[in-house]
Amino acid sequence: MAIQTMNYNKVNGWFYIDGNNKSPSWSGVEFLYNFLTNNGSVGPYGIDVKQSNIEVGDIAQLSFDGFTFAHSLIIVNVENPFVLSGIKIASHTFDSFNKSISEYDFENIRFVHLQGVRNY
Repeated sequence: MAIQTMNYNKVNGWFYIDGNNKSPSWSGVEFLYNFLTNNGSVGPYGIDVKQSNIEVGDIAQLSFDGFTFAHSLIIVNVENPFVLSGIKIASHTFDSFNKSISEYDFENIRFVHLQGVRNY
Protein backbone atom coordinates (compact mmCIF):
# COMPACT_ATOMS: atom_id res chain seq x y z
CA MET A 1 0.00 0.00 0.00
CA ALA A 2 1.35 3.41 -0.97
CA ILE A 3 1.53 6.05 1.72
CA GLN A 4 -0.57 9.04 0.73
CA THR A 5 1.12 12.38 1.26
CA MET A 6 -1.20 15.11 2.44
CA ASN A 7 -1.31 18.68 1.18
CA TYR A 8 -1.32 20.82 4.35
CA ASN A 9 -2.27 24.12 2.72
CA LYS A 10 -4.85 25.50 5.20
CA VAL A 11 -7.15 27.01 2.53
CA ASN A 12 -6.52 25.10 -0.69
CA GLY A 13 -5.13 21.84 0.68
CA TRP A 14 -6.16 18.24 1.06
CA PHE A 15 -5.69 16.89 4.58
CA TYR A 16 -7.76 15.31 7.31
CA ILE A 17 -6.33 14.87 10.80
CA ASP A 18 -9.68 14.72 12.63
CA GLY A 19 -13.11 16.38 12.53
CA ASN A 20 -11.70 19.62 13.91
CA ASN A 21 -8.46 19.68 11.94
CA LYS A 22 -9.05 19.28 8.22
CA SER A 23 -8.83 21.31 5.05
CA PRO A 24 -12.04 23.07 3.91
CA SER A 25 -12.08 20.82 0.82
CA TRP A 26 -13.31 17.95 3.03
CA SER A 27 -16.58 19.67 3.89
CA GLY A 28 -17.03 22.75 1.68
CA VAL A 29 -18.52 22.20 -1.77
CA GLU A 30 -16.79 25.16 -3.44
CA PHE A 31 -13.52 24.39 -1.64
CA LEU A 32 -13.65 20.80 -2.94
CA TYR A 33 -14.39 21.96 -6.48
CA ASN A 34 -11.63 24.60 -6.41
CA PHE A 35 -9.14 22.15 -4.95
CA LEU A 36 -9.84 19.36 -7.46
CA THR A 37 -9.94 21.55 -10.56
CA ASN A 38 -6.91 23.69 -9.65
CA ASN A 39 -4.68 21.26 -7.78
CA GLY A 40 -1.17 21.21 -9.19
CA SER A 41 0.33 19.70 -6.05
CA VAL A 42 -0.21 16.66 -3.82
CA GLY A 43 -3.57 14.91 -3.73
CA PRO A 44 -6.42 14.19 -6.12
CA TYR A 45 -7.09 16.35 -9.16
CA GLY A 46 -9.79 16.54 -11.81
CA ILE A 47 -11.49 18.49 -14.56
CA ASP A 48 -14.98 19.73 -15.37
CA VAL A 49 -16.75 17.35 -17.72
CA LYS A 50 -20.09 17.15 -19.44
CA GLN A 51 -22.67 14.78 -18.03
CA SER A 52 -22.13 12.39 -20.95
CA ASN A 53 -18.44 11.95 -19.97
CA ILE A 54 -18.80 10.99 -16.32
CA GLU A 55 -17.43 7.79 -14.84
CA VAL A 56 -17.83 5.85 -11.61
CA GLY A 57 -15.87 7.65 -8.87
CA ASP A 58 -16.45 11.13 -10.28
CA ILE A 59 -18.13 13.95 -8.33
CA ALA A 60 -21.50 15.57 -9.04
CA GLN A 61 -22.27 18.89 -7.34
CA LEU A 62 -25.76 20.32 -6.98
CA SER A 63 -27.00 23.90 -6.76
CA PHE A 64 -30.43 24.20 -5.20
CA ASP A 65 -30.84 27.91 -5.98
CA GLY A 66 -29.20 27.87 -9.42
CA PHE A 67 -26.19 29.92 -8.28
CA THR A 68 -24.40 28.39 -5.29
CA PHE A 69 -23.29 24.77 -5.36
CA ALA A 70 -24.14 23.28 -2.00
CA HIS A 71 -23.97 19.47 -2.17
CA SER A 72 -21.36 16.98 -3.41
CA LEU A 73 -22.22 13.44 -4.46
CA ILE A 74 -20.00 10.52 -5.47
CA ILE A 75 -21.03 8.72 -8.65
CA VAL A 76 -21.20 4.98 -7.94
CA ASN A 77 -22.94 3.65 -11.06
CA VAL A 78 -23.49 4.94 -14.58
CA GLU A 79 -26.27 3.03 -16.33
CA ASN A 80 -26.89 5.78 -18.88
CA PRO A 81 -24.90 9.05 -18.69
CA PHE A 82 -27.33 10.88 -20.98
CA VAL A 83 -30.23 10.88 -18.48
CA LEU A 84 -30.07 11.81 -14.80
CA SER A 85 -32.11 8.75 -13.84
CA GLY A 86 -29.26 6.62 -15.23
CA ILE A 87 -26.67 8.14 -12.89
CA LYS A 88 -26.50 6.66 -9.36
CA ILE A 89 -24.75 8.31 -6.43
CA ALA A 90 -23.66 7.85 -2.84
CA SER A 91 -24.23 10.64 -0.33
CA HIS A 92 -23.71 11.03 3.39
CA THR A 93 -26.04 13.90 4.28
CA PHE A 94 -29.05 11.58 4.13
CA ASP A 95 -27.14 8.30 3.86
CA SER A 96 -27.82 7.13 0.32
CA PHE A 97 -26.24 4.54 -1.93
CA ASN A 98 -27.10 3.81 -5.57
CA LYS A 99 -29.70 6.59 -5.52
CA SER A 100 -30.59 8.25 -8.81
CA ILE A 101 -29.54 11.88 -9.14
CA SER A 102 -32.98 12.51 -10.66
CA GLU A 103 -34.48 12.00 -7.18
CA TYR A 104 -32.95 15.30 -6.05
CA ASP A 105 -34.70 18.64 -6.56
CA PHE A 106 -32.04 21.06 -7.84
CA GLU A 107 -31.57 23.95 -10.27
CA ASN A 108 -28.06 23.29 -11.59
CA ILE A 109 -25.51 20.47 -11.67
CA ARG A 110 -21.83 20.15 -12.53
CA PHE A 111 -19.53 17.16 -12.81
CA VAL A 112 -15.84 16.73 -11.96
CA HIS A 113 -13.94 13.81 -13.46
CA LEU A 114 -11.15 12.67 -11.17
CA GLN A 115 -8.03 12.18 -13.26
CA GLY A 116 -5.61 10.89 -10.64
CA VAL A 117 -3.67 11.49 -7.44
CA ARG A 118 -0.23 13.06 -7.07
CA ASN A 119 2.08 11.77 -4.32
CA TYR A 120 5.23 13.89 -4.26
